Amino acid sequence: MKFSFKLRYPLVIICICILFFYLGSSALAAEESEGENASNPLAKVKNTDLRWQYLDMDTGHVNDFFIDGAFMANDKLKIKYELHYWETDITGHSENNLESVTLKGIYFPTDGVWGDIKYRLAIGLDWIVDLGDQEKGIGSGSDQLAPFGGVALTLKGGVSLIPLIQQFLSYSGEDVNTTAFRLIAMKPLPGQMWVKLDAKIPIDWENDNAIPATAELQLGKTITKNIGLYVDGLVGLGGDKPYDWGIGTGLRFIY
Repeated sequence: MKFSFKLRYPLVIICICILFFYLGSSALAAEESEGENASNPLAKVKNTDLRWQYLDMDTGHVNDFFIDGAFMANDKLKIKYELHYWETDITGHSENNLESVTLKGIYFPTDGVWGDIKYRLAIGLDWIVDLGDQEKGIGSGSDQLAPFGGVALTLKGGVSLIPLIQQFLSYSGEDVNTTAFRLIAMKPLPGQMWVKLDAKIPIDWENDNAIPATAELQLGKTITKNIGLYVDGLVGLGGDKPYDWGIGTGLRFIY
């Protein structure tokens, strides 16, 4: 019974993603995405990224292969989706398995200009389904819902600041109660390039208020109007860091 219960939900999510993907308007996405970068989670864009990240830990390593995409269902609603597959040796020998699937809905209630600053408010919800096997060291062991809110601020020179706050709560499996603060800073560079800093400070209320903080630096380039490439550098911060360091790369398709 547990296997069929776990299998049913990811299949539902995947079907919903496929349905909305084909219902999403390419013309609308092209119009909204002009001048916006898909590395900003609050950008109105339509893209699919093929990504890999390597994470080094005291207990071993993780190779995270994942699809990370988004599209606009309409002018106010953005749908994001992720599917992760892990290879890891943190149990002492190499294991691999699907890790998780996430469906994210983002609603934009308002946007506008305040002085010289453009702003866009956002609220949303993540639905995270664990596909892993904890005996293999893969997955969180829980299915979660994670409401969030944030704002994208675009300053002079194209610099973007995106503060976000999100609450992760499990509804099945291991208990999860985590509040995560996140700050993203992005800047366009000459030659159709960009740089992004993504700092995350979660507070894990279920594990003695641990703070597994991380930071990620991304450098990317738009090769054509439909293709982008980027590299990531990652580092764990503080005594509760989830990993020591990491690297990654991504290939972006823009529609």
